[in-house]
Amino acid sequence: MSTVEKIREIEAEMARTQKNKATSYHLGTLKAKLAKLKRELLTPKSSGGGAEGAGFDVAKTGVARVGFLGFPSVGKSTLMSKLTGTHSEVGDYEFTTLTTVPGVVKYKGAKIQLLDLPGIIEGAKDGKGRGRQVIAVARTCSLIFLVLDVLKPLTHKHLIEHELEGFGIRLNREPPNIYFKRKEKGGINMTNTVPLSHLDLDQVKAVLSEYKIHNADLNFKCDATVDDLIDVVEGNRVYMPAIYVLNKIDQISIEELDLVYKIPHAVPISAHHEWNFDELLEKMWEYLDLCRIYTKPKGLMPDYNEPVVVKREHCSVEDFCNTIHKAILKQFSYALVWGSSVKHNPQKVGRDHVLKDEDVVQIVKKS
Repeated sequence: MSTVEKIREIEAEMARTQKNKATSYHLGTLKAKLAKLKRELLTPKSSGGGAEGAGFDVAKTGVARVGFLGFPSVGKSTLMSKLTGTHSEVGDYEFTTLTTVPGVVKYKGAKIQLLDLPGIIEGAKDGKGRGRQVIAVARTCSLIFLVLDVLKPLTHKHLIEHELEGFGIRLNREPPNIYFKRKEKGGINMTNTVPLSHLDLDQVKAVLSEYKIHNADLNFKCDATVDDLIDVVEGNRVYMPAIYVLNKIDQISIEELDLVYKIPHAVPISAHHEWNFDELLEKMWEYLDLCRIYTKPKGLMPDYNEPVVVKREHCSVEDFCNTIHKAILKQFSYALVWGSSVKHNPQKVGRDHVLKDEDVVQIVKKS
């Protein structure tokens, strides 16, 4: 029996099983078995051919990577061409794009890599089409643009989310706040700082037993589900932001557009007419959570044309120095900072000081 057939068999058994207290242990075990089988699909054994991912892997450039995902013929290639000037084959038939097409857009001084990925189809996570390779590249992105046809946005949205879930990609979600550590002995030690309405010790033991884990410490700091626990145990999930790019708004009415705007994380556009690109790029910048830091050589004006761009979560003076060149810290004495991260301008700070967007920094070396 193939892995896909085993997955279908377990999914069928789960669908037949009533959800109640008596079956929770059994369902937890089935979900853990299912996750292990899906991991086999996620990381298939190498056949030695080396050609499976040909044309899909692209060298990273720029400060962040945005992947365009969607069903065939929703306008990904047109959007890519208009945003970057990169030519991606465009046609009114399915599967026009057969490889990953890279491009770069410069926004607010930052070079951001865009990847037009081949259209995925329903069943991609089960190995249909080239879905596995496409989603493997999507896992390397900082942000996903889910390009949807505005005439059927929710249908396609749910289908693609289901495919991505099967490949361990969690969109617009934070990792579950669960402390988990294996140990040599002592059994399963489970504590929680919030009430648990979906899990008990027996269910936790059922899941861990499926992974042959009989000794571990767990502390639940959120009201976790069985799926959350499995995600933490698997340890290979990717949590990333996503923007639902609802294309072809030139084909709907103003009243319909008002309804579309109520979809969370969505930006309606027309790639063909280049409508609403400003909002899309601004939302992209917000979701990438980047900071622009300007350099100021001693005695000169700051360089506002070429900011150093770093992730907001890695925005200390030390991170700033390492982004420019790792050798800078060897000669680092202190930094002078102008901007919203300091109380007065300039302010003398150390390497641990956390910078904010559009701060100006002058590095002072040891004398």
